[in-house]
Amino acid sequence: MRTTLTLEKDVAAALENLQKKRDATFKDVVNEALRRGIKAMSVPGKPQPFQTKVHDPKGLVDPSKSIKDILRDMDEEYDRKKLGLRVSD
Repeated sequence: MRTTLTLEKDVAAALENLQKKRDATFKDVVNEALRRGIKAMSVPGKPQPFQTKVHDPKGLVDPSKSIKDILRDMDEEYDRKKLGLRVSD
């Protein structure tokens, strides 16, 4: 089957690198990549739970606080800084 396929730049570069490493035709590399990808995508996978991690370099966020309390504290800190007060005032 002949078709036109538009590849993202990174995908095209990766395929070209494989083509050079394997001394193969571009067509062969693309077909193998597609076969492997289709096979991997066809296997039903167990859904992975999505988790986020809190990045808090200064240790200022207390995980026991609600987001409402955290936002209130941030507003108060902003107001203190705006007025030129120290955070501990």
